[in-house]
Amino acid sequence: MAKNGILAKSNDLQTSFHANTATVITIGIDLGDRFSHCCVLGPDGEVLTEGRVRSTPEAMTRHFQQLPPCRIAIEVGGHSRWLSQLLTEWGHEVIVANPRNLRLISDGTRKSDQVDARILARLARVDPTLLSPIAHRSQKSYPDLAQLRARDLLVKSRTRLINAVRGILKAVGLRAPASGAFSFSSKVSACVPDELKPSLIPLLETIAHLNQQIGAFDRAIEHLATYKYPATIRLRQISGVGAITALQFVLTIDDPNRFLRSRAIGPYLGLAPRRHQSGNIDQQLRISKAGDKPLRSLLVQSAQYLLGRFGPDSDLKRWGVHLAKRGGKNGKKRAIVAVARKLAVLLHRLWVTGETYQPLRNSTLACAGS
Repeated sequence: MAKNGILAKSNDLQTSFHANTATVITIGIDLGDRFSHCCVLGPDGEVLTEGRVRSTPEAMTRHFQQLPPCRIAIEVGGHSRWLSQLLTEWGHEVIVANPRNLRLISDGTRKSDQVDARILARLARVDPTLLSPIAHRSQKSYPDLAQLRARDLLVKSRTRLINAVRGILKAVGLRAPASGAFSFSSKVSACVPDELKPSLIPLLETIAHLNQQIGAFDRAIEHLATYKYPATIRLRQISGVGAITALQFVLTIDDPNRFLRSRAIGPYLGLAPRRHQSGNIDQQLRISKAGDKPLRSLLVQSAQYLLGRFGPDSDLKRWGVHLAKRGGKNGKKRAIVAVARKLAVLLHRLWVTGETYQPLRNSTLACAGS
């Protein structure tokens, strides 16, 4: 790497590496959309060289493929998936840092891409756990996960359009008839006044088209969950957990055996409360909301169904109802989050053990014991 800020095409960098083949070389890469800044540290922590490289597979291949194995730290982002996979294939140890826990970078008083690359390299050299490393999902499951994300975007777009139509009608003293999302377009078309048809008919047609696309996604996801990911069938034994939630859970966790205990799923998905402890102060705050937001939202929706009037009787429901009653003003909200956390633990347990779900297992054992 040349000191003028451009990653040189010469052999200077590789010469530096081969001179230190018996030692550990650490590289920090601050990924950017067009250029990525790099910092190379020697075994003694001294900066060997630094510069920047284009954020393209071709440029990264040209500069990093032939290097001896080394430790490379990058931040998670839009380019981190493909780059971490390439670097791993080339034999490097890749650490993907979690920016949520890198306040040293985000709150720095002299923040720049060059400084960020240096900090990443130094933290990776001292102790990789300081970077709160994360693991990208496997490449083979990413296209299936993209289907879930695409469906979610369509549903959100449909919701915004439906709310817009209701708002426009309300402004002229009309109220859209109560209906589900899939029948909204046909029911509302009959009550649109002539002066608003040029505005609302295109929106209703778009909603109808979105319904067709969402329906196609639902059928594809159902087939995908049943035949490609049969583990989802076991998870769907729990009432309120459908194909979308089960598939999102399986694709997000990816490998259930990387968690030694099922209880670790709650903090991983951001459903565990944050904690602030210092001296005599020990506060439990709101949930951290770390981890995968779509999966966390789906688990909360499932918990709402379980605690609702249509949710069947189960140990989980009884526990959540009891928690809501003694929780005070916000008891119901806290109970929903707590049930979502327990639901995540239960899903992981069913996945790992392969057991058959028994909704009233604890209650049955209690009755037998008495």
